[in-house]
Amino acid sequence: MIRNKKSFGYILVSLFILSCQANKDQHSAADSFLPMQIGNLWYMNAQSYTEIKDTVRIDNKLFYQFYSLVGGDAGSTMYLRIDEHDKLIEGYPDSPLETYTRADFSAKKGDKFFTTGKKDENDNEVTVVQKSDDEITFSFDPIFHPNLKGHPTLVKYIKGKGWADQYQKIKINGVVYQN
Repeated sequence: MIRNKKSFGYILVSLFILSCQANKDQHSAADSFLPMQIGNLWYMNAQSYTEIKDTVRIDNKLFYQFYSLVGGDAGSTMYLRIDEHDKLIEGYPDSPLETYTRADFSAKKGDKFFTTGKKDENDNEVTVVQKSDDEITFSFDPIFHPNLKGHPTLVKYIKGKGWADQYQKIKINGVVYQN
């Protein structure tokens, strides 16, 4: 009988720890400008969506595999992670030392950074043009590109939901948001 009481106690403690961990993970998703969990989905329609499919280690760091279908016939895969400085980093399995900074969620309005720092045609000067507790917008200007300089692109994120495009459905950590 005592053994069963101990086992029951261990089960209760284990369930409590798992419950706290689940709450921590849910809290982390709500606090992130790009929540990352396998199965998260940003869905416009059957021909255009992005889904987190898997994880992979690149240079011993955990990245999430994002698969996008655009227009029903163009697919792409990117590998993203949020580092310890709250920067959204894109990595490449075939070039593990190459990275691309897609966002700096800790930056303030007016802050600037570069995507690669290489000062080549692929490097963008990024400016935080808007930031609140719930949203952040970045302006990407390819200032080293001879034809595209001065034609910035805006990318906006919503805390707890990720990209702020016109999605029909967003699924974050199993919770579905519909428009």
